[in-house]
Amino acid sequence: MNAPDRPTRPIRPIQALPDQLISQIAAGEVIERPSAVVKELLENALDAGATQITVRLEQGGVKRIAITDNGRGIPPDQMPLALARHATSKIASLTDLENVGTLGFRGEALASIASVAQLTLTTRTADAAHAWEITGSQDGNVVPASGAPGTTIDVQDLYFNTPARRKFLKSEQTEYGHCAEVVRRIALARPDVTFSLTHNGKTVDHWNVGEFAKRSAHILGDEFANARLPVDESAGPLRIHGFIGLPTASKARADGQYFYVNGRFVRDKLLVHAVRAAYQDVLHGDRYPSYALALDLDPALVDVNVHPSKIEVRFRDSRSVHQFVFHAVSRALAATSATSFGNAPAPQAAGNGPLPWMRDQVQQPQHQAEFGAQLRPNFSGSGFGVAQNTADYGAMFRPGTQTNLDMASTSGSETTTGAFTMPVAANTQSLPADDFPLGFALAQLHGIYVLAQNSKGLVVVDMHAAHERILYEQLKNALDDNSMFVQPLLIPVTFYADAVEVGTVEEHQDTLSALGFDIAAMSPTTLAVRAVPALLKNADAQTLARDVLRDVREFGGSRVLLERRNELLGTLACHTAVRANRSLTVPEMNALLRQMEATERADQCNHGRPTWSQLALSDMDKLFLRGQ
Repeated sequence: MNAPDRPTRPIRPIQALPDQLISQIAAGEVIERPSAVVKELLENALDAGATQITVRLEQGGVKRIAITDNGRGIPPDQMPLALARHATSKIASLTDLENVGTLGFRGEALASIASVAQLTLTTRTADAAHAWEITGSQDGNVVPASGAPGTTIDVQDLYFNTPARRKFLKSEQTEYGHCAEVVRRIALARPDVTFSLTHNGKTVDHWNVGEFAKRSAHILGDEFANARLPVDESAGPLRIHGFIGLPTASKARADGQYFYVNGRFVRDKLLVHAVRAAYQDVLHGDRYPSYALALDLDPALVDVNVHPSKIEVRFRDSRSVHQFVFHAVSRALAATSATSFGNAPAPQAAGNGPLPWMRDQVQQPQHQAEFGAQLRPNFSGSGFGVAQNTADYGAMFRPGTQTNLDMASTSGSETTTGAFTMPVAANTQSLPADDFPLGFALAQLHGIYVLAQNSKGLVVVDMHAAHERILYEQLKNALDDNSMFVQPLLIPVTFYADAVEVGTVEEHQDTLSALGFDIAAMSPTTLAVRAVPALLKNADAQTLARDVLRDVREFGGSRVLLERRNELLGTLACHTAVRANRSLTVPEMNALLRQMEATERADQCNHGRPTWSQLALSDMDKLFLRGQ
């Protein structure tokens, strides 16, 4: 098959391009669509010190984009220069470029926009008697005009002189959506500025000056506002602040993620990965967290001049920035509702040490009581046990007292377990409710949920999800501290294994030992489990062994301990956690509640589902029309 004939390109001498063509080529890099015009003009308005900005769009910004601000304005003698390429008041030397403190700095925006649209610049300084106006490029005439102090830039008929590029624009609604998203991003970064957005003569959004919390709630929605955690930490030259959404506020798309570096919205892979890694223990793999975070640092430590649209940055010490962001978000997620009251361990704030030594300083739970469950039947096996006197359990489960689900016997004034003795007071008065945010157990519903009463009303706990989180955190802590206690089995559990599984055992004994397993090959087709982690002693040894061997075989010993560790520990915790339709006694239910209060991230299971929910008395009053 012969190749098609290609037209021959005429040979031309090397020559300098005309200024108009240079501007149009530059516009292709900077002005991709109407939203890029909005971004550049809004950044200029903020750099000019504006506190009120109005954005008016027509036909998605294709027909018209008009942005008015109350900033400093431009003196009339500098207006033609403002439309020239690479002319700016924001930098003058390489030192200024390395310490950029403004959103814009290249001096390309107005010249690029003027090369592909009809641009009119109207501006007035505070000491001027009236405004001045210039139309078109830097060769236009500056004429007197009317206008308040500040600047209005009116851009009409985008790409009127480059019809090929205009054909690539999408529908009016799509282009408007991109423009509105740009306004939201910038408005979220500057809650100290009033923003107004209109489209085709109709006001769509308006944000008054307010706090960041209120602005983020307005832009990200009520679901985020009702399920968010504050973040505010510093370490050396770094500070991160803002809000992150609970896993219950996650989305199917990554459209609720706003990250700012020195006030500039960025989409940086390093920062996105740091936040995502912090959520890995509490969020399902196909869900995306929502957040509005701002990272402040010395401008000399970040390069913002790596992308034409300035949406990407490069950090001088990227590893330290990644670790700082990861640990800050992790600590915020660890300090969830069930761990932030009373005497439960609280996460420490970040230190102010030098960057190379930043590390996670979260306090680990003080109580590592086992939750191996020899769970006794309850009240004729109905799965619905009711406490006779909730107050009697107050002294028994005071914070600071170790508790255990492995209840053996109860006699007299003492409750005896396999590890310790807990005194029970006969007449215990009501204790401060803040010491027990999850309250005291009342009953077990259908063998699935634990019902408890606290000062706010009714608490409903998914016992399997809660126990799974507790076991998972205990396994992580034990592995991190090299304190994975091993439970030898009185009678080894043997099972049939193929040659690959036997080979895996022989090749990765060190990895298996680090995880608390003692597995030996008894024959070419038989494996024996001789010991398991003490925290998992009541689980099915064969199932645990097969899960561990499968991951070790698939990913290798080193990767399992480094990259796949959390997934493996989550699987092991799920196998061991108390199952549905298992009856718990009231002391066992209270032990579960107390351990939740002492466990980080206890609000969600390993898959991001909530472990407990609060039903307030006011909600129940409405349900039964009390007081109406």
